[in-house]
Amino acid sequence: MARTAYQQQLEGLRADVLAMSDVAYGRLRAALEALESGNVRRAERVIEGDSEINRRYFELEGECIELFALQQPVAGDLRFIASSFKIVTDLERVGDLAANLGRYTTEAGYEAYPNVDLGAIGDHALESLEVAMNAYARDDVEASHEVAAMDDHLDELCEDASTAIIRDLLAREMAEDAILDEVTRTLLVIRDLERVGDHAVNVAARTLYMVENDDALLY
Repeated sequence: MARTAYQQQLEGLRADVLAMSDVAYGRLRAALEALESGNVRRAERVIEGDSEINRRYFELEGECIELFALQQPVAGDLRFIASSFKIVTDLERVGDLAANLGRYTTEAGYEAYPNVDLGAIGDHALESLEVAMNAYARDDVEASHEVAAMDDHLDELCEDASTAIIRDLLAREMAEDAILDEVTRTLLVIRDLERVGDHAVNVAARTLYMVENDDALLY
């Protein structure tokens, strides 16, 4: 009976981590949609919703600590709990990045810099996070490696977009303050989306370690 209850606790932890990932993913998608449409009220709701992600983070942190303290897990169970503990930290950071995007949208007169497809970059970041969390849900080693390859492509998209902005800015004889504001905020958006990809890789790395005791993606 004790062993059955322990396994249920582990299954419950995974379910809770996945539930938190659904919230973080939803906040990020809403933030990107608000950014693209200029919907300030929706952006404000994303910012307000960050407190829920923080609450879930602290609850799951306590859940992991309790499992460490009371069950003294070993081997595979220890890796699973430790990896889950790290993954919720990455999810909390994704929530912070979504809130950042919301704040950029609420800034007066925000417009994305022309000829930069932030939607495509955002979609790729979302897909990376989704694949990473699916890998965690299914103990999928192959998908974990796929996330690392997806992040390489995301880095390329971000670098190309940043380079295009800088080249365009240098080609102008004079940059008005409004243009400089657009450049700054768009570069911040690109930076934050690139960081989402980094957190997705962290999730994949922890999953690979959890399933196969393989730390290849951790470094």
